[in-house]
Amino acid sequence: MGNAIEWFDYAIYGYLAATIGANFFPDASPAAQTMLVFAGVAIPFVLRPLGGIVLGPLGDKFGRRRVLATTIVLMSVATFCIGLIPSYTTIGVAAPLLLLAARLVQGFSTGGEYGGAATFIAEYAPDSRRGFFGSFLEFGTLAGTVLGATLATAVQLGLSEEALNSWGWRIPFLVAGPLGLIGFYLRNKLEDTPAFRHAEEAGATSSAPFKEVVRNVWPQILNLIGFVILLNVAVYTLLTYMPTYLTQVLEISETESLLVLIGVMVGMLIVITPASG
Repeated sequence: MGNAIEWFDYAIYGYLAATIGANFFPDASPAAQTMLVFAGVAIPFVLRPLGGIVLGPLGDKFGRRRVLATTIVLMSVATFCIGLIPSYTTIGVAAPLLLLAARLVQGFSTGGEYGGAATFIAEYAPDSRRGFFGSFLEFGTLAGTVLGATLATAVQLGLSEEALNSWGWRIPFLVAGPLGLIGFYLRNKLEDTPAFRHAEEAGATSSAPFKEVVRNVWPQILNLIGFVILLNVAVYTLLTYMPTYLTQVLEISETESLLVLIGVMVGMLIVITPASG
C-alpha cells in the first residue's frame, strides 16, 4: 500500500498536465504549456539516481523500514505543497520555480523508493517465488497510478471547467497529505527483513556499498540501465503522456482520455501478478 500511495502522488501531476500548464504558464501557447509541464516530468529524473545513491546506502546501514518511511514523507509533503502553490497570476515567476522545487523533491524520493522497496521485497521473498513477490511492487505502482487517474477523472466530472482551473485541480494534490500519513504509519509498523537483521548482527554490511557494487557488478549495472531506459520510455509514454496526446492531438475530452487509460491500467493489473507467478 505504501508504494501505491507513493506512485499516486507522482502520477497525478501528469494527469492534470493541461490544467497545471494553464495555471503556472498562462502566457505560453497550449503547445508550449504542455512542453513546460512535461519538462517538470523529465527534470526530476536527474534527481532519481542521486536519491538512490544517497538513500540506498542509508537503507543498508539503518534498515529499509526507516528509509521507506522517509521516502513516503518526502513524496507526500512535496505533492501536498504543489496543491498549495499560488498560480502564476498571483506570485509570478516564483510559482513555476516552487513547482519545480517540489518536483525535484519528488524525483529524489522516487530514487530511494523503488530500489528500497524492491530490495525489501526481494529479501523477504523465498528464492523460488521472488518473481511473484517482486510483481507486488509493480502491482502497487499501477494501483497508485490508477487511483491518481480515477481521482483526476472524478474531479473533472464533478466540477465545472472554471472551478477545475481555479481550485479543483488542487484537490488530488491535497489528498496526498492524509494518504502520506497513512503510508508513514504503515511503514513504521514494518519490521526490517530477516536478511538485513542477520547481516547487521554478523557485521556483514559494507562501509562503501555503492563503490563495492560498481566495482564488482558493473556489467550487470549497464545492462539494467539500458533495460530501465527502455521500460521507462514505454511506461511514461503510455501512462503519463498518452492522456495529453489523446486530448490535444486526437481531440478526445480529458475525461474520456483518462477513462481509456484507466481501462488499460486495470488490464495490466489483472495480468501482471499472475504472469509473474
